[in-house]
Amino acid sequence: MVAAPFTETQLLEFQRLHGAVADAVEMAVTGKRAVVELALVALFSGGHLLVEDVPGTGKTTLARALSAAFGGVSRRIQFTPDLLPSDVTGTAVFHQPSGELRFRPGPVFANVLLADEVNRAAAKTQSALLEVMAEHTVTQDGFAHRVPEPFMVVATQNPVDLDGTYRLPEAQLDRFTMRLSMGYPDAAHEVAVLRPTSRSGEVDDVATVCGPGDVTRVSESLRAVHVADPLLGYAQALGAASRQDPRLRLGVSTRGLRALVRCSQVYAATRGRTYVVPGDLQAVAEPVLAHRLITTREAALAGVTGATVIADVLRAVAAPRPSAD
Repeated sequence: MVAAPFTETQLLEFQRLHGAVADAVEMAVTGKRAVVELALVALFSGGHLLVEDVPGTGKTTLARALSAAFGGVSRRIQFTPDLLPSDVTGTAVFHQPSGELRFRPGPVFANVLLADEVNRAAAKTQSALLEVMAEHTVTQDGFAHRVPEPFMVVATQNPVDLDGTYRLPEAQLDRFTMRLSMGYPDAAHEVAVLRPTSRSGEVDDVATVCGPGDVTRVSESLRAVHVADPLLGYAQALGAASRQDPRLRLGVSTRGLRALVRCSQVYAATRGRTYVVPGDLQAVAEPVLAHRLITTREAALAGVTGATVIADVLRAVAAPRPSAD
């Protein structure tokens, strides 16, 4: 069955919704429009978002503002070393009147789950998110329970060299569609934030501009954004080049390449196109792929990062060119 093409009408609808959500989030996240727009690429691609930076740069504000603008049911979990997996997914409790064990859903049963400082919890608790992020289900006592749709995890984490943090396992990182870093604002925006009258960071001021159904419908329509076969080959070549790089212990997975293509579709639509060009894949390659790469010990000591490797791979692999026909 051939999918219907992505139309100009659908494109205009998406651009209106995308602009409204971006404007709403930017009310709380001042001077970070580029970060906000990439976060929305993750949202409309149906994926999950990992926001990493030092404390005090607005990671949680971005996640909460995104949740407020997105609408639907949102839940927040503050990850700590003593948090248990059942505190995330839920547990079976005894129902005295019936004498039965009944499943009590945990906070993961929401449209938007804010996992705050996710790397402060132990690996056993972090792994509680693996199934639900990949399959949108929680299995308890052999029964699968579906979470609401759409479902998005927005997790924040502090750099792993800070006290009290645990490195996220590779399987966990691979389930995040995109990793972003907030960074400090430029001088002008930081001065604006410092003004006593500034409302920056006030998530209560963020307007809800869409509902879960809107996001689901628009996200599904974006799957029809055209991706030519040469571009799929280009994405595969980027992944293959990363797997052959001697500086890496682990290259890009097939799941990562699928996320790259999906995000490039959404990114193309934000740029007003119904089709993907090589620049779309290149624009989202670092936030989508870099966190999935594991460098060798020697490369890490030499200062090589996932972002370094992705930049080198993009330079080394030739992008497809339009045919002369």
